[in-house]
Amino acid sequence: MAKAQFHKNQRVFVKPVGTWAMVEHVVPHWAKGLDEPIRVFYDCGLGREFAAEELQAEEALVDRTERASENWRVTRARNKWQPMEDCSRHPVPGTYPVVITGQADWGGWRVPGAEYDLDPVKIERQARLIAAAPRLKDFANALVDWARKSGEEMPAALADLAHHAQDALTAIERDG
Repeated sequence: MAKAQFHKNQRVFVKPVGTWAMVEHVVPHWAKGLDEPIRVFYDCGLGREFAAEELQAEEALVDRTERASENWRVTRARNKWQPMEDCSRHPVPGTYPVVITGQADWGGWRVPGAEYDLDPVKIERQARLIAAAPRLKDFANALVDWARKSGEEMPAALADLAHHAQDALTAIERDG
């Protein structure tokens, strides 16, 4: 028996065509005397019906793409707003940290020069924390998953840590 994996108006990636489309109709194939369909196909308005194996949900694709690109790193950019002798107290004089959050070396997090000059040690620490965020998120996810699988066998202190990790993950995933 088959169950529908996608629903009407869901955005899916159609692998054979290599494009995004909306599921226009869920088309179950019934056999006489059965309570459930034997197969389910999806009409995406591309000229034929597609099987579930030929489609991929948007969330799954975005999640996999996001994980592949989560190699955040701290690089250094040249400090253009101050001469080198005026920033000798900075951890790396003449530069400031830039957290690269994408595949290219130009996207990411930067701090205004005036803010960096107020407390460069704090900004350096923040840059390292931001760069480590994807690994920390993966760790929190693993802890929560392990806690769910462990059930009652887990020590109370560790269960409390798992609850804190879940709260942090919920705050990260919250919209708005």
